[in-house]
Amino acid sequence: MAGMETPGVGSVLQTPGYDSLSYKDNLIGTLLAISGNLLISISLCVQKYSHLSLAGNKDSRVYYKTKSWWCGLLLTLLGELGVFVSYAFAPLSLVAPLGAVSVIASSILGFVFLREKWKPREFAKRYILSFLGCILTATGTYLFVTFGPNSHERLSAENMVKHVISWPFLLYLLLEIIAFCLLLYVYKQKKVTYLVVIVLLVALLGSVTAITVKAVSGMTVLSVQGQLQLSFPIFYVMLVCMVATVLFQASFLSQASNLYDSSLIASVNYILSTAFAIVAGAVFYLEFNQESVLHICMFLLGCAICFLGVFLVTKNKRRTKAFEPYVTMDMMQGIPTIHDNGRAVQPDYNGSFSYGALVNSESAIPAALPVVPEQLATGPAAATYRSDDLKQD
Repeated sequence: MAGMETPGVGSVLQTPGYDSLSYKDNLIGTLLAISGNLLISISLCVQKYSHLSLAGNKDSRVYYKTKSWWCGLLLTLLGELGVFVSYAFAPLSLVAPLGAVSVIASSILGFVFLREKWKPREFAKRYILSFLGCILTATGTYLFVTFGPNSHERLSAENMVKHVISWPFLLYLLLEIIAFCLLLYVYKQKKVTYLVVIVLLVALLGSVTAITVKAVSGMTVLSVQGQLQLSFPIFYVMLVCMVATVLFQASFLSQASNLYDSSLIASVNYILSTAFAIVAGAVFYLEFNQESVLHICMFLLGCAICFLGVFLVTKNKRRTKAFEPYVTMDMMQGIPTIHDNGRAVQPDYNGSFSYGALVNSESAIPAALPVVPEQLATGPAAATYRSDDLKQD
């Protein structure tokens, strides 16, 4: 390979400074990805703080009229831009798992700045597994960054075309399309709404998104550096595929959020999407061709440890309980009424929403609620009833 004048599919620029150049690019891409994920975590924390401040201060302003919310949005855009540019420097298999940095940062920031009230005896039960998950995630991140692929390739339009028409990618794309169609048939026609089915659809689309994002990012950076790539059709093909797959992923994730807990979705989606992105990087960009078996095994071990850590972090998030009112209040001709549908009107509840319900003692006898007719009586009979009541009073 070193004697080839023109790099072919998956070939690496073999120059005297190859190792240092690859190390430098990987370092830039890794730092950009880590910084971008940290900014995204901080932005989410800032935006949540904005919502909590409005609710706590009973502020009637809309959230998008606050400075803190716009500050969070700006940090989100900067973070996404950093992650996008990182794909142009570091291998896809190295950037994709770094989303775990966002999980660790969100857990730490949420605990420090947005922590809920907790009792000392519940601390270990609630947070020890989360701390263990953070440690495992950090350890796994260190391993896969250290032993990750060290490839370096100019992501020009010519190289992208060669990758697209290569037989490993065409075979991989064919298998992915078949799997996607089968899962979509099971999900839509057979009404199988398991979380794994929905997230697998997202992960299959995500692998295409990862390939196209790296291609668009690489060609954009080359154009900024002076080697114009925006005039080639392959750039716009990759751009359209990137936007389309992102929109479809958002649609499937929205459907999943209506059926399952958000923390469980985040955990399973991260694991499956990262795994498929690594496979896509290995097949499309041939990122592991220059790596030894030991490096590949250590990289996969780091990813597995990181997946376990992310699962533990998201698993121990507190589940929010939906608020259900105790009393159903309706308006009937301007008069509030209480309807008893066979359930206790004010059950005893030890949560935060108590409404001051009395706790019955052993000798207390619960009073029966008066039966209220569905409609008020009108006419002479009603007038007679009211006059009799006045006489009794």
